[in-house]
Amino acid sequence: LLRDYDGHSDLHVGITSSQGVVYSFDQEGVHRAGSGWEQCISVPLVQPDMWELLQQWDDLLEEFSLEEAWLPHRYEEEQHNCYTFALAFVNRVRQGRGREPLSKAQFTERFLIPHTRAASRYLTLHRQLAHSDFYIVPLPEPQQ
Repeated sequence: LLRDYDGHSDLHVGITSSQGVVYSFDQEGVHRAGSGWEQCISVPLVQPDMWELLQQWDDLLEEFSLEEAWLPHRYEEEQHNCYTFALAFVNRVRQGRGREPLSKAQFTERFLIPHTRAASRYLTLHRQLAHSDFYIVPLPEPQQ
């Protein structure tokens, strides 16, 4: 679970379709999961005003996931992994929009670090409160 994450090990990375299906890549190839990612950090990649890209997103993602590069035997833990899959998809979309590709460092700095820092602060606060004389209670569901 993300709340138990210690900040020292790698996290699994995936790309979400518009329907909430997460595409990820590992030693077994590409996976499509509609659940199991509830404890994740969501990083928005598309601005709401990019409606034409949003219309094509699912088709682009499905086509990309079927490419030979993402077959199981191509997986390599350090150099061709879930992060490579996500970054390659982002760069494919950027290329289609006439934009320069991002390096691994640029993608990490621009998209991932701000969100992981915020999650880290939240998790630190959660741990401190959980080990103090406080109770953490979920908010009631809003009335419909």
